[in-house]
Amino acid sequence: SFTCTQCGKSLTSKRSLNLHMRVHTGEKPFTCDQCGKSFSQSSKLKEHMMIHTGEKPYACDQCGKMFLRASDLKNHLRVHTKEKPHSCYLCGKSFSCLQSLKKHQKIHTAVREYMCFECEKTFTTANCLKLHERIHTGEKPYKCSHCDKREIQLGHLKTHEMIHTGEKPYTCDQCGKSFAQKQHLTAHMRVHTGEKPFTCDQ
Repeated sequence: SFTCTQCGKSLTSKRSLNLHMRVHTGEKPFTCDQCGKSFSQSSKLKEHMMIHTGEKPYACDQCGKMFLRASDLKNHLRVHTKEKPHSCYLCGKSFSCLQSLKKHQKIHTAVREYMCFECEKTFTTANCLKLHERIHTGEKPYKCSHCDKREIQLGHLKTHEMIHTGEKPYTCDQCGKSFAQKQHLTAHMRVHTGEKPFTCDQ
């Protein structure tokens, strides 16, 4: 075996060692001729190029949705299996993918160092603060391409535009009914699960 002198990792071949060393040297010899982004391996560049070509070679055999990477498809399949293998050690909440867990854990660990001077609400990132401040300024930079409605956030605009396009990306795997918004699918699923989360306190 071949051992990395920087970190002690063992590699099976000289070629593998040379590729691994780029982690330490920062060498990225493979450059995208579309956007200039560079990569340490040719396989990573090839995968990246699919963003520009629109190619999505991995299809879900449950719903037909297409994905750029095999790992993205694997994460998506948990929507159908309801598998949630990643649990928060602080509150026990479970997630289907590691990225969602990491995002969630920031609720517990992040320092809320950005404060709005209008209402003194605090945020973990400058971007979150900037989005919040639009509530006070009334700024709505995103305009619907179908009507005159404007939105504070791009995500809100995309949700709104589904009214015009008829797009309903969230599908119930029990009965096939589709919804434009994820929260509408979540509410619908209670028809199948029998869940009744709202209790009258009177």
